[in-house]
Amino acid sequence: MLPQLLINGLIAGSVFSLIAIGFGLIYTTTRFFHFAHGAVYTSGAYFAYLFYIILHIPAYLAFPLAVVGASALGAGMELCVYRPLRRKNATPMVLLIASLGLFVILQNLISLFFGDDIKSIRTAPVEVGLPFLGARITPIQITIIVVSVILIIATALILKFTRMGKALRAVASNPQLAKVSGIEPNRTILFAFILGSALAGASAILIALDIDMTPTMGFPALMMGVVAVIVGGVGNIAGAAAGGFLLGIALHLGVWQISSKWQYAIAFGILLVFLLFRPQGFFGKRVRRVSL
Repeated sequence: MLPQLLINGLIAGSVFSLIAIGFGLIYTTTRFFHFAHGAVYTSGAYFAYLFYIILHIPAYLAFPLAVVGASALGAGMELCVYRPLRRKNATPMVLLIASLGLFVILQNLISLFFGDDIKSIRTAPVEVGLPFLGARITPIQITIIVVSVILIIATALILKFTRMGKALRAVASNPQLAKVSGIEPNRTILFAFILGSALAGASAILIALDIDMTPTMGFPALMMGVVAVIVGGVGNIAGAAAGGFLLGIALHLGVWQISSKWQYAIAFGILLVFLLFRPQGFFGKRVRRVSL
């Protein structure tokens, strides 16, 4: 029983990690709660359904195209909504309300065009999982974990070694100093939306391959991603990834003792504990206030 719960936790945690990293990239560069990230996540799965099931495009083309679609949607939000608001000196609260409006609009549009029923993009019939250390895991679930780890590593390498990645980290660390140094904030923020939205879209496709999808799948996923970011440490890729895996394992171990309907209560209980006793998260650094 325990090995199976740990495997299930790793599967869920790998998806939470991708959502958390994507949300964290956008949050640290814009400093507002991008609520519509949940709708971008949902769009990734439904773009995959559109390309693969409706248009019959081969999976090896349909799924990358779906990631591009989710990324383009996130970039469109930045270019058409958030950037004009920032030019008018909108406060983070105004941007948050705008993102909430985008989330509601997009979720309802997905429901309007695709319906409220459960959809599936599974590429293979349901099979008995392969035995692994006393547990069972299906090929799709192995793919979810492997692809998630690859994407996490690739994102870390992009941020560390590419020019745009370094600019993103600079803006996230100190926007004013980055601007003085010649870094264009708007261009960097757009890159954060493109990369973060691509990760969200990819995570939705991976989970939809395993447990199907609905138009409302974005909000719970977003909440888990936010909890993972705070638990791991805001602004830290390794922290967001670790927070996602920790949260996934904790939720499934909690189900071992209590009903699965308490999963969200467990998640927000963990969040409350961290906010009270370690608000900077596992990998975050405590900020010291200096008096002059």
